[in-house]
Amino acid sequence: MATEVQETKKVESKEVKKEPSRAGGRTTTFDRNKSRNNQRNNNKNQRRQNPDDVEKRIVSIRRVSHTYKGGKRMSLSVLVVVGDRKGKVGTAVGKGADVKSAETKAYNKAKKNMVTVNLHNTTIPHEILHKKGAVKIFMKPAAPGTGVIAGASMRSVLELVGVKDILTKIIGASNPITNVYATIEALQSMKS
Repeated sequence: MATEVQETKKVESKEVKKEPSRAGGRTTTFDRNKSRNNQRNNNKNQRRQNPDDVEKRIVSIRRVSHTYKGGKRMSLSVLVVVGDRKGKVGTAVGKGADVKSAETKAYNKAKKNMVTVNLHNTTIPHEILHKKGAVKIFMKPAAPGTGVIAGASMRSVLELVGVKDILTKIIGASNPITNVYATIEALQSMKS
């Protein structure tokens, strides 16, 4: 049994491959740069096609199990934060058999629970010290160009609400779900 060898030629950024097949060799042209550009354009188009102009971020994914008579059933819990970067933000937890279904449930629930936050240009109007459960949240307005100085869960909320310059500190808990809910509650408690 004879083995056939693939022939490859390089022409500028194109690769031409001659592949063996049952009916004879077939030649295909593959432009690596073109396919990368198409991928980038598709990603941009997907972001633009969102009719609500609402962005989402997954903050945490947890595997949870329920014990039943027959044994344990695994499911996934996903925390999603959504915002329009113009002063509206929402969050929700969704549970499902896989990440995609849990994410979709959380996204739809978070869109319904969006709240409006009063901003002052790219920061918040005044300092906030807010306590929710075991968490203490401290937020302080910052000069333009400072950036978002915050932990991961608080950063996702602040960026999606539209804050670009802020100094923050979370004291008391490292649970991302608690931190996200406490951050949104603190932002709602602002007077402007």
